[in-house]
Amino acid sequence: MNPPPDSPPAATQHAARSALSDADLLTSHIGGDPHAFSEIVRRHRDRMWAVALRTLGDPDEAADAVQDAFVSAYRKADSFRGEAAVTTWLHRIVVNACLDRMRRKSIRPVADDELVEAAERDTPMPDQTGDRDVSMEVTAALKLLPADQRAALVLVDMMGYSVEDAAQVLGVPTGTVKSRCARGRAKLAPILSHLRNRSDLTRVSSAKGAELRDG
Repeated sequence: MNPPPDSPPAATQHAARSALSDADLLTSHIGGDPHAFSEIVRRHRDRMWAVALRTLGDPDEAADAVQDAFVSAYRKADSFRGEAAVTTWLHRIVVNACLDRMRRKSIRPVADDELVEAAERDTPMPDQTGDRDVSMEVTAALKLLPADQRAALVLVDMMGYSVEDAAQVLGVPTGTVKSRCARGRAKLAPILSHLRNRSDLTRVSSAKGAELRDG
């Protein structure tokens, strides 16, 4: 009787998983592969973290939201129907986890007149010109928006996704995404007006969005 063949070495197995598509990995996970989902996490955790951090504006809350999202995705993998990309499916779970956290904390959106007062009170000095300063200002300003507007702006303006892709992630019509973005931008205008004519804001958001979107 011939002995059973040796199992492929771990490095070979890892290389084989790395070559699989996200959908194939999810199928393998559902089929019982104990390592397939870890590969999905490895591929997408940085993007998911970026979405959560931009949406929540708090590293600890973002970390908890991403953990909750991946646990949910792990348990509900068999609910994936392939109607959208796995990345879109994961984004939707992460955004929902963020929105759930915001709702549980009963975060109150800031009224328009309060936005104007904040802009007049907290306009930074002209020497705050670095990319880090601009990014922090934008993140702080996003916290003042209602959850739905914030999520839409994060995906479209900060992460660089198309309105159509953002609509898939949020599970709403494209017109709703456009409307939320328009209302959010209008509310942010008083606070970020000092950045309007500067290239820094465009460079920070578009470069970061391309980097995170394209991996």
